Amino acid sequence: DAATEAAGRFAVPLWRAVPAGLDAREAAVAHRLADGPAPLDAVVRTRIEGPALGRLVARGLIRVSGLTPSDAAHHLGFLASWDAGAAEKALRLFARKRTGRGERLATGPAELARMIVDQLTDQTVTCLLEAAFAEETRDFGAPPAELARAGAIRAALDRHRGVVEMDLRLGVPVIGLGASAPSYYGPVGDRLGTRMILPDHAGVANAIGAVVGQVSVHAEGSVTSGGAGAYLVHAGETPRQYAGRDRALDAAEAALRHEAEARGRAAGIGAMTLSTDVDLREVEIEGQPMFIEARLRVTATGRPRIAAG
Repeated sequence: DAATEAAGRFAVPLWRAVPAGLDAREAAVAHRLADGPAPLDAVVRTRIEGPALGRLVARGLIRVSGLTPSDAAHHLGFLASWDAGAAEKALRLFARKRTGRGERLATGPAELARMIVDQLTDQTVTCLLEAAFAEETRDFGAPPAELARAGAIRAALDRHRGVVEMDLRLGVPVIGLGASAPSYYGPVGDRLGTRMILPDHAGVANAIGAVVGQVSVHAEGSVTSGGAGAYLVHAGETPRQYAGRDRALDAAEAALRHEAEARGRAAGIGAMTLSTDVDLREVEIEGQPMFIEARLRVTATGRPRIAAG
């Protein structure tokens, strides 16, 4: 039998209690998740509830889970970290879905798993080529994104042999990072004709980078002239007027520091450092400075908080 569109997909609530302030359809969808994750077709029961689910996902209240490349890797034997049996069931369900021609997507889980990995390999190759073309000093007559997808480039990757013989290799090695790198990056290196470097601890490299790296967010505003002796501060929700330049600059900086600090907390920064840059524009008329504008930028930087619990 053909699988439904929702087969093998689940809605996962990201709250401890159903949020307030939802409209009627959003609330109906949310309450069906009051006991935890549920199959998607049990959560969205009518077509008009689909947009409600989409809004809840966009607001970060629900996550939709389903078949992933990791499931394909488990079925093909590249990974053994999670439930291979569940991965096989998901692949089998998805393989039963129909294409636009009414044909099954794949003959079974193994074929679908290979299709997924091949697609992932192709997309990774395209991304790497696009980045490589962007670094080239020679003008190839087209943007990097267009070049990476050009038919001639694909023929060269295929080592085309005909009246014209074509080859293409990446001129630098590639370092693969992330837990999935050993599963997927070998074929990527073969496709690009380059050496693929897979460090022993590639799987935790991104996690280490997140801990030792720096997060940086900005808040920007300005002070403009509002006429003789008047200065308008454009920082925060509404402009405010001050009688002195220095008072206006101080008020703008205070508002932007507050905004940058809030953004930093939202971005996960723990202990943060705030710095302010001011671009002051004045001209001299008859020996007296005349204020034109000041642009302020407050930057909050720091390491991400370490989650606990």
